[in-house]
Amino acid sequence: MQRVLYADARRALLIVLQGRDAAGKDGTIQHVFSAVNPQGCNVAGFKQPTEHELRHDFLWRVHAQVPERGMIGIFNRSHYEDVLVARVDRLVARATWAARFAEINRFERMLFLNGVVILKFFLHVSRDEQKRRLIDRLTDRTKNWKFRAGDLDDRAKWAAYTAAYRDALRKCSTSWAPWFVVPADDKKVRNWLVGHQIVRALEGMKLRYPKADPSVLSLKIR
Repeated sequence: MQRVLYADARRALLIVLQGRDAAGKDGTIQHVFSAVNPQGCNVAGFKQPTEHELRHDFLWRVHAQVPERGMIGIFNRSHYEDVLVARVDRLVARATWAARFAEINRFERMLFLNGVVILKFFLHVSRDEQKRRLIDRLTDRTKNWKFRAGDLDDRAKWAAYTAAYRDALRKCSTSWAPWFVVPADDKKVRNWLVGHQIVRALEGMKLRYPKADPSVLSLKIR
């Protein structure tokens, strides 16, 4: 189906992955999309905005990464950081982040009307499982690079992030850009559920290979 999406080039598929630290965003990308042709797939990660990005509206850097028609785009974190981190860490005023829910809905609606199918996945990891995975990052030297001190700061704000995620899921799950809450403690279950919804979305696009020009088909190769 990904090959047909690429050839058809009438629609694009945008996958948004959100979750707490160690929820498995990287692992989901690695396993779910391991069989996808890299030519038809782009991954964009959204970390702390640069000074240049902060000079624009909060959606500016995100819009630039939206996949073109025929492509699958994956957001590892996304524009939702601006109603999560910005809210919990009080980077902007309450009135500012509160207004962003409606702005996000309008933005996603515009993308949908322009041929972008949007699926948003909140990878829901439990507090106990997150602790186990963070300890694993400290004890496994091949995973040390993944650990940052800020992970513990965010963990200490568990309740605040829970409230922020609940608002984001409730206010920004729409018919054109639905949220799916995915239990992420079991990695195989997580990967299957994400993959299943992607397959359903691709099937719903009614994709087709473009018809060849009759004049081309009549050509003879000598």
